[in-house]
Amino acid sequence: MDRRRTLAALALAGALLTLAACANQAESGVAPEAPGFLFGLWHGFIFPIAWVLSLFMDDVAIYAVPNNGGWYDFGYFLGIFVFGAGARKSHVVYRERVVRVRERN
Repeated sequence: MDRRRTLAALALAGALLTLAACANQAESGVAPEAPGFLFGLWHGFIFPIAWVLSLFMDDVAIYAVPNNGGWYDFGYFLGIFVFGAGARKSHVVYRERVVRVRERN
């Protein structure tokens, strides 16, 4: 069973790496003077609000294009997952399990 899981995990990782290799950004979407890391951080932080507004308003977007590339993306990622919607504290429930072992006669 462990070997199957390992092979499945490797196959999934290979598929994800193959898909990631296909990703590129159009040169018209990157400009050095465009929004950078701090704007990406802000846009990631306000993502939930911007997403809801973008459903009803045509002039609201959840991602700035053009941007300055990798630093904007990194700020956007941090804004969403560290400071924004992904930063919620999870609620963990612990249960005690009692295992009773029958004695053999």
